Amino acid sequence: MQAGKLNRQVTIQKPKTPEAGEPFPTGWDDVTTVWADVKLPSGIQAIKSGIDVSVVKASIRVRYRTDITAAMRVAYDGIMFDIRAVLPDVSGRVYLDLVCESGGNAG
Repeated sequence: MQAGKLNRQVTIQKPKTPEAGEPFPTGWDDVTTVWADVKLPSGIQAIKSGIDVSVVKASIRVRYRTDITAAMRVAYDGIMFDIRAVLPDVSGRVYLDLVCESGGNAG
Protein backbone atom coordinates (compact mmCIF):
# COMPACT_ATOMS: atom_id res chain seq x y z
CA MET A 1 0.00 0.00 0.00
CA GLN A 2 1.35 3.42 -0.91
CA ALA A 3 1.72 5.68 2.11
CA GLY A 4 0.59 8.66 -0.01
CA LYS A 5 -2.93 7.24 -0.24
CA LEU A 6 -3.19 7.27 3.55
CA ASN A 7 -3.52 11.03 3.71
CA ARG A 8 -6.19 11.63 6.38
CA GLN A 9 -6.00 11.09 10.11
CA VAL A 10 -8.88 9.28 11.77
CA THR A 11 -9.43 8.27 15.38
CA ILE A 12 -10.75 4.81 16.21
CA GLN A 13 -12.99 4.79 19.29
CA LYS A 14 -14.56 2.05 21.39
CA PRO A 15 -17.50 2.21 23.79
CA LYS A 16 -16.51 3.05 27.36
CA THR A 17 -16.65 0.17 29.76
CA PRO A 18 -19.78 0.54 31.90
CA GLU A 19 -19.05 1.44 35.50
CA ALA A 20 -20.59 -0.51 38.35
CA GLY A 21 -24.36 -0.18 38.27
CA GLU A 22 -24.53 1.18 34.70
CA PRO A 23 -26.48 -1.07 32.32
CA PHE A 24 -24.62 0.06 29.17
CA PRO A 25 -21.68 2.25 28.04
CA THR A 26 -22.21 6.00 28.37
CA GLY A 27 -19.51 7.33 26.06
CA TRP A 28 -16.49 6.57 23.91
CA ASP A 29 -12.76 6.15 24.52
CA ASP A 30 -10.08 6.79 21.91
CA VAL A 31 -8.21 3.63 20.94
CA THR A 32 -5.75 5.05 18.42
CA THR A 33 -5.28 7.69 15.74
CA VAL A 34 -4.09 6.35 12.38
CA TRP A 35 -3.55 7.50 8.82
CA ALA A 36 -6.32 6.46 6.43
CA ASP A 37 -7.69 6.71 2.92
CA VAL A 38 -11.25 8.03 3.35
CA LYS A 39 -13.68 7.62 0.47
CA LEU A 40 -17.03 9.42 0.63
CA PRO A 41 -19.60 9.36 -2.18
CA SER A 42 -19.89 12.54 -4.23
CA GLY A 43 -23.24 14.30 -4.43
CA ILE A 44 -23.93 12.91 -7.90
CA GLN A 45 -23.07 9.37 -6.73
CA ALA A 46 -25.54 9.73 -3.85
CA ILE A 47 -28.29 10.92 -6.19
CA LYS A 48 -27.67 8.15 -8.75
CA SER A 49 -27.65 5.43 -6.10
CA GLY A 50 -30.67 6.76 -4.23
CA ILE A 51 -28.74 7.10 -0.95
CA ASP A 52 -30.64 8.74 1.90
CA VAL A 53 -28.72 12.03 2.14
CA SER A 54 -29.16 12.16 5.92
CA VAL A 55 -26.95 9.07 6.08
CA VAL A 56 -23.31 9.40 5.04
CA LYS A 57 -21.58 6.20 4.01
CA ALA A 58 -17.81 5.90 3.82
CA SER A 59 -15.11 3.40 3.03
CA ILE A 60 -12.10 3.95 5.25
CA ARG A 61 -8.87 2.05 4.54
CA VAL A 62 -6.18 1.80 7.22
CA ARG A 63 -3.05 -0.30 7.60
CA TYR A 64 -3.75 -3.91 8.59
CA ARG A 65 -4.42 -4.50 12.26
CA THR A 66 -6.41 -7.01 14.29
CA ASP A 67 -7.84 -4.86 17.08
CA ILE A 68 -10.66 -3.08 15.21
CA THR A 69 -14.21 -4.46 15.41
CA ALA A 70 -17.68 -3.50 14.21
CA ALA A 71 -18.51 -2.44 17.78
CA MET A 72 -16.21 0.57 17.34
CA ARG A 73 -16.54 3.86 15.48
CA VAL A 74 -14.33 6.24 13.52
CA ALA A 75 -14.05 9.97 14.15
CA TYR A 76 -13.09 11.90 11.01
CA ASP A 77 -13.35 15.62 10.31
CA GLY A 78 -15.95 16.13 13.03
CA ILE A 79 -18.13 13.23 11.83
CA MET A 80 -18.65 10.05 13.83
CA PHE A 81 -18.92 6.96 11.63
CA ASP A 82 -20.27 3.69 13.02
CA ILE A 83 -18.24 0.76 11.72
CA ARG A 84 -20.71 -1.60 10.01
CA ALA A 85 -18.17 -4.14 8.72
CA VAL A 86 -14.44 -4.82 8.97
CA LEU A 87 -12.99 -6.28 5.76
CA PRO A 88 -9.39 -7.43 6.20
CA ASP A 89 -6.90 -8.07 3.40
CA VAL A 90 -6.47 -11.67 4.56
CA SER A 91 -3.99 -12.72 1.89
CA GLY A 92 -1.53 -9.84 2.08
CA ARG A 93 -2.30 -8.40 5.52
CA VAL A 94 -1.53 -4.95 4.15
CA TYR A 95 -4.77 -3.07 4.73
CA LEU A 96 -8.14 -3.15 6.48
CA ASP A 97 -11.27 -1.67 4.90
CA LEU A 98 -13.88 -0.28 7.26
CA VAL A 99 -17.41 -0.01 5.90
CA CYS A 100 -18.86 2.92 7.81
CA GLU A 101 -22.05 4.92 8.16
CA SER A 102 -22.91 8.17 9.90
CA GLY A 103 -26.34 9.60 10.55
CA GLY A 104 -29.43 8.57 12.38
CA ASN A 105 -28.07 6.81 15.48
CA ALA A 106 -24.38 7.67 15.06
CA GLY A 107 -22.79 9.93 17.63
